[in-house]
Amino acid sequence: MNTSPNIHAMIVAAGRGSRFGASIAKQYIMLQEQTLLQHSVARLGLSNYIDECLLVVAADDSTARELTFELPIRYTVGGAERWQSVQAGVEAISQSGAKESDLVLIHDAARPAVPSLDINQVIEAAMQEPYGAILAAPVADTLKTSYQQPASTEQGQQIPYTLIPYIKGTVDRSNMWQAQTPQVFRLGELKRVLSYVAEQQIAITDEASAFEQLALPIRLVPGSRQNIKLTYPDDAIVLAAILTAQSL
Repeated sequence: MNTSPNIHAMIVAAGRGSRFGASIAKQYIMLQEQTLLQHSVARLGLSNYIDECLLVVAADDSTARELTFELPIRYTVGGAERWQSVQAGVEAISQSGAKESDLVLIHDAARPAVPSLDINQVIEAAMQEPYGAILAAPVADTLKTSYQQPASTEQGQQIPYTLIPYIKGTVDRSNMWQAQTPQVFRLGELKRVLSYVAEQQIAITDEASAFEQLALPIRLVPGSRQNIKLTYPDDAIVLAAILTAQSL
């Protein structure tokens, strides 16, 4: 196995960030006078393994091309679903002359605080694996499963379309990990599993999930808890504090 593959970095920035609730795409939210996307590209630029970045953007997105970045940037157009955007990026990387044994590093635009040490460690781990590796954090919080019951008035009448969650049980967290990015995979294997996902019409939430569908081993690399994802408005407050602390 080639232990010194080329690294092809990709940031998926074609989503709308509907859960965040902003009027603009989440990757263009401003923190410390830069967009999340600019921060995330700059983080990848801190790694000696990465010298350029492919941005996967929406077809109608002109904002990214108006920004300045810390790395040379190439662009390609993504799809409606995340895996389709990744597949478009993978195809662009493949067409650029990349080898099947090369590594594709996939990062979320909404994770602007990933430490450079973590980026290097997940790349180095993936170099030793036939399929790839991802950053992840062991779950620390207690996890609950739930069930729902209809809400009711004091008179016992059910309130239409209103459900209240209740605790059903506690999940054993001893082997639970919270997936992060970057996620790093062999180009040829990534192409194969994404094709399988497309053919089988399987819904996945990250690229590692595609490998899971075929029972292919992906290594877990413990990542920093500073590497949080901007998903809800409150996350912006935490991220701003992390970025400030990291710059001191």
